[in-house]
Amino acid sequence: MKIIDLPPIAPTLIESTRSIGYSLESAIADIIDNSIAAKATEISISFFPLQGAYISFLDNGIGMNGDELTNAMQYGSQNPLIERNKYDMGRFGLGLKTASLSQCRVLTVASKQQDHIEVRKWDIDYVKKEGKWSLISLDNRDDISGIPNIDDLNGIDAGTLVVWQNLDRMQAGVIDFSQTMGKMIDRVREHLSLVYHRYLSGEPGIKKLKISINGNEVVPTDPFLSKKSDQTMQEEVYTIHGSKIYVQPYILPHISKMTSDEIKEVGGKDGLAKLQGFYVYRNRRLLVWGTWFRMMRKGDLSKLARVRVDIPNTLDSLWSLDIKKSTAVPPEELKANLANVIEKIGEKSKVKFTYRGRIEVSDNEIHLWNRLKARDGGYYYEINRLHPLVRQIEELIGNDSKMLETLLTQIERSLPLNQLYIDLNSDERVKNDQAQTSQEIEAAIRSMLSKMSSVERKQSFLDEIKEVPPFCNHLEEIRKIEGEINER
Repeated sequence: MKIIDLPPIAPTLIESTRSIGYSLESAIADIIDNSIAAKATEISISFFPLQGAYISFLDNGIGMNGDELTNAMQYGSQNPLIERNKYDMGRFGLGLKTASLSQCRVLTVASKQQDHIEVRKWDIDYVKKEGKWSLISLDNRDDISGIPNIDDLNGIDAGTLVVWQNLDRMQAGVIDFSQTMGKMIDRVREHLSLVYHRYLSGEPGIKKLKISINGNEVVPTDPFLSKKSDQTMQEEVYTIHGSKIYVQPYILPHISKMTSDEIKEVGGKDGLAKLQGFYVYRNRRLLVWGTWFRMMRKGDLSKLARVRVDIPNTLDSLWSLDIKKSTAVPPEELKANLANVIEKIGEKSKVKFTYRGRIEVSDNEIHLWNRLKARDGGYYYEINRLHPLVRQIEELIGNDSKMLETLLTQIERSLPLNQLYIDLNSDERVKNDQAQTSQEIEAAIRSMLSKMSSVERKQSFLDEIKEVPPFCNHLEEIRKIEGEINER
């Protein structure tokens, strides 16, 4: 048997791996993962769009010595199958290189430990010229001093500085790079605020992280509005191959219960309907969000449903985690459990979305609208003719009740259903169902009672509306009026 040593051709492989599919946001997230693994608590990102444009990342982690830095710059420096520290954010040993060089042609990494700085650099054009894996080690003081933001690394005890230069992919086809980079920064800020929101907010068991972009701190975006959302469904814990997966369902508040800022926070530019579904976290870093993994269709009535799934890095292969950490698929042995969660949370979201937390049909409440099934299929809505307010108006107008019936029928037949559907499925609040104040409810009751002559009729009316929304939510006002009637 003859063994042929066949290493990959350096220039070809480096150019090929640039097209793995990183976006700017996902590439930057990969750099931040390394900083978190290095126990950093602060990460400063700098975008410089002018002549000699660059992007730099400075963290205050533990740093690397020369051998560690060289190993970190090697392609495939880590076997994805070996057991890793449970806080390790990497897997393939490719992230730093593939993520960085997907956006630039020159990657420089300077790392500091014990007042000593080591520097390594990949220059794609230099590799192309040499035709081999030529990693550059900088030890000349003048060369090191020319690295952007190197003085900031000198100013801390330990840490790592990553610099992207020759941003060819980002500048391709761009007329005004300075203006375009401003939009890129906004997109990156939005991405990082969501992906690392649990680190930015701080949780037991992890170090709170501060990320700043050009001096402005990134504010966390909580996709669950945890302080306001319904968490009545208990957290489920499943064990697969000895590792635990934690599943916590959330039901967002009804749109009418959210402020404009909150709707923007949980809906983003895609909207609530598109962002429903599972939110999968690996070591509390968000990997995948806004998907039901084809286990359920995204529907308008489930738009308030979101499920947080926490997985450890020991199950990467089962979840088919890719290099970019942007796709993951639940293993078959977990899908049955997730399907049960979907069924429960979908129904709870439907109820909350339809009636702002009230039960759609209740035996002890009289609703103004009836929802009826048509003989030829489908549904239709009609005004409840037995509703106390409708009956009271009929009594007042007497012989002209046919006019009232005509009016009610026209209202039923003229519902703007198409526009209602559009409005309800947008993230704008439809304000018709805003709660009335106690004063408004009391005034409405007194207005109806003023048209009744007998005490018995008034008492009968008050008894009826005790089971009618919204009056049933204001029993104190009804009892107050009853007391006044009985005193007369």
